[in-house]
Amino acid sequence: MAAVQTAEQVARAEAKWVRLSARKARVVLQHIRGRSVPEARTILAFTQRAAAIEIEKVLRSAVANAETNPLLHWNGDDLVVRAAFADEGPTLKRWRPRARGRVNAIKKRTCHITIELVQNPKAGQQRAPRAAAPTTTEAPAPAVAEEKPKRASRAKKKEAVA
Repeated sequence: MAAVQTAEQVARAEAKWVRLSARKARVVLQHIRGRSVPEARTILAFTQRAAAIEIEKVLRSAVANAETNPLLHWNGDDLVVRAAFADEGPTLKRWRPRARGRVNAIKKRTCHITIELVQNPKAGQQRAPRAAAPTTTEAPAPAVAEEKPKRASRAKKKEAVA
């Protein structure tokens, strides 16, 4: 029997020529890969690295692409980060003169950040309806407050230990 492969619908966003090295971006992207969008946003908000700001912009763009696509119309909170990766972009080369005729090379790295979102498979399932509230006109019975057991004072605890 042959396996049938279906095309999975994906929302995608990409930022090119970001002035950040791909290696630094990959460290942050590892944290959000495979997580839901609200969870990924929370992680990026509390990440101390500068790459988190740029990655959060790309994530916002991918969510907007998923919500406004007329074929998808997905809810942003029901999406999961399927893939998040950073590829190296072109390196800007600058030169700084040094003493005695020597030259220092300065390499300003860039990267291309890509994030792909898919719909959470659990989001499509309908939730079970809640039980209906009683429709009686009687006033609800007052809740009886249970007494909490009193805690032993510090003096009593010291006596017990001694």
